[in-house]
Amino acid sequence: MSIYGCAERLLNNRERSDKILEGIMKFICLGYMEESQWDEMPEQERTALMDECFAYDDELRRGGHFLGGEALQSARNAATLRYRRGKVAVTDGPYAETKEQLGGFLVLEARDLNHAIQLMSKHPGVRFGPFEIRPVDEDQCVGQTKSAA
Repeated sequence: MSIYGCAERLLNNRERSDKILEGIMKFICLGYMEESQWDEMPEQERTALMDECFAYDDELRRGGHFLGGEALQSARNAATLRYRRGKVAVTDGPYAETKEQLGGFLVLEARDLNHAIQLMSKHPGVRFGPFEIRPVDEDQCVGQTKSAA
């Protein structure tokens, strides 16, 4: 499933309608990290950081804000597809001129962007690398036509 999937895939229609009426929005939080920094970190520190992250995810879940999330394998295990000259070209890994790579994502519910920022600013993962927070565009939801909304 795409990380930009529709709310209906995570909530049934009644729950979704209730949340829209309450003014709840969905956000994708993209966590970036410098892989070499992670690789050089002692195993004990990595485990402690991940335990803190999971504990905060549980806190978000208890508050009704956490819809899901996943850590990603190394960018070394990725492939990038691009459409060029009428064909799809495949290259190894992401093509980004930065040391920071996408390390994982979190799907969050919040009242608005400021609330999402407030919630994510307490996430232990922010100490390790930046998070990009984007509202989901539910008008452009994958797999849903506007008439079905």
